[in-house]
Amino acid sequence: MKSPCSIASGVGSLPHIDPTQAVDDILRLCPSMPYAPTLPNISPFEAIIWHDSEFLPGRVVNGNKLYVDRSMDFSLEMEQVYLDFMEQNFDRYAASSDYAAGYFEMASRDLSKVWCVKCQVTGPVTFGLTISDQDRRPLAYDAQYFDMLTKMLALRARWYEMLMQKTGARQTLVVIDEPYLAALGSSVMQLTPEMVGSVFEDIGSLIEGGIGVHCCSNTDWGLLMSFKPAVVSLDAYGTAKEFLLYRDQIRSYLEAGGIIAWGIVPAELDKFNLETTESLWQRYLSIRKELEPVVGNTLFDAQAIITPSCGLRLADVPGAIRIMETVAEISKRARSL
Repeated sequence: MKSPCSIASGVGSLPHIDPTQAVDDILRLCPSMPYAPTLPNISPFEAIIWHDSEFLPGRVVNGNKLYVDRSMDFSLEMEQVYLDFMEQNFDRYAASSDYAAGYFEMASRDLSKVWCVKCQVTGPVTFGLTISDQDRRPLAYDAQYFDMLTKMLALRARWYEMLMQKTGARQTLVVIDEPYLAALGSSVMQLTPEMVGSVFEDIGSLIEGGIGVHCCSNTDWGLLMSFKPAVVSLDAYGTAKEFLLYRDQIRSYLEAGGIIAWGIVPAELDKFNLETTESLWQRYLSIRKELEPVVGNTLFDAQAIITPSCGLRLADVPGAIRIMETVAEISKRARSL
């Protein structure tokens, strides 16, 4: 992707219950890189995981619980996913209005003058480790089902991208939302580098524009950057110290054209209210200063995006707007350096 030069953007969810207001606020505060929001306060189906579970083979919804019933014969559904993946029949994975009100609203806008529009899809690792079968065994522990799940989400991601392309934006970015990458290397969860690699291989094979990954927890950042996503999005407010341990990999990643979305503004209102714009700006400058001997300020600024640390669904609407206003202010200062 082209260099963003420290523009402002967001991360997925918002607390709004009016899609029009949500998109209006995004376009006002992130005019260069607006993002299609998920709006879980409108519908529970817009929450992470649920947002992309619509065509999950064997899916059972029981109240607020979602699981896969393996006693059902859904082999034909799985075969259909593989066939659709090979033939790129992503139209079959179109979201219903209950699952993507914010996406449809963003898609209705003329974004022909914006630098990039982004959207996100639930990552297969997070999906597979969160959702279980009827015996409470995570889906990710079944290699065949995980492979199918990755391909199903790749088809969903490509459909999202197609929807965003209708806006006329100059570029599109599909971000894989993977908070559970924090389990990488854990002895408790069976998550391997090969599983993570398959995510980028399958989703990347269908995406025409940029592909990114968001992890709001600490993970093996070196491994993640080795897969060469266009954008790595992190909670820089909470995990910058750990991320900066990978400075050599950061240098190589940025020099190869990679972009880092620095989530420097906390998404949690209790943390945000303890900070000021100036304190967060100084925190951002300290990260920039620490990387200066390694990558230089010119490259750092060119390959940076400023965001909240995560989605804002747990804030109220006024709080979410204050957070995004702070993101916009820090972006303005960064672009003036």
